[in-house]
Amino acid sequence: MASRRPPPRYVVRPHDDHALRRRRRWLGAAWLGSLLLTALVTGTLAWRTTPAAVDHHELKQLATENDTLKQQVINLQRAEQVNTIATKALRDALAEREAEIGGLRTDLGFYAKLVGGDAQRQGLDVQATQLEPVAGSRGWNLALNLSQNAKRGEEVSGRLRVGVEGMRGNRVEQLDWPALGDAAQKDGLPFRFKYFQQLHATLVLPADFQPLRLHIRAQADGDAALDRVIAWRDAIGDKPTTQGI
Repeated sequence: MASRRPPPRYVVRPHDDHALRRRRRWLGAAWLGSLLLTALVTGTLAWRTTPAAVDHHELKQLATENDTLKQQVINLQRAEQVNTIATKALRDALAEREAEIGGLRTDLGFYAKLVGGDAQRQGLDVQATQLEPVAGSRGWNLALNLSQNAKRGEEVSGRLRVGVEGMRGNRVEQLDWPALGDAAQKDGLPFRFKYFQQLHATLVLPADFQPLRLHIRAQADGDAALDRVIAWRDAIGDKPTTQGI
């Protein structure tokens, strides 16, 4: 039986210079690449933490916040404008409703007094007066309502005269009808009605005269005269109701 030889303890291989050089070149390139990568990462981190980079970032953030705040201010201004317009429209509507209610109350009082209810028969009365300025002049258009209680049931006629009390300079002065009215109606405004009638006249005031009060005197045939004094400012805001019956 043949004996089995043990493997040799030492193996001799031939030396390969080319493989060794390739390995060294690869190791050198890997080392150089690691150095370049480390320098690039270090440089990037260092730039991001420099004052210039921090200032640039903060400026960009502040610009964004500034644009946001500007838009918020614009939105608030628009909302305020809408609110102002809506408030004005509401106030105008309320003023119109108040004026309408005031007119209805005046009409109600007029007709209530005209009908008289359970009241006793009444004579002449001035229900409303209204003064309106004539543009470009010292003239004023006057409209007023005369009425009597419907229970009276009879026609009344007569004449109405108007005077104006006011200030001229430092003294009180009263202008009577002949100084104010139409020369064709120097005796006063004629009236004739059973229930009520609206009268119209134009008053012309002197340039240096400041009116304060209206003096109204209605003289019905066969009856005592009716005298009324109405503040000028109240007559500007009053409203006669109807034309007359």
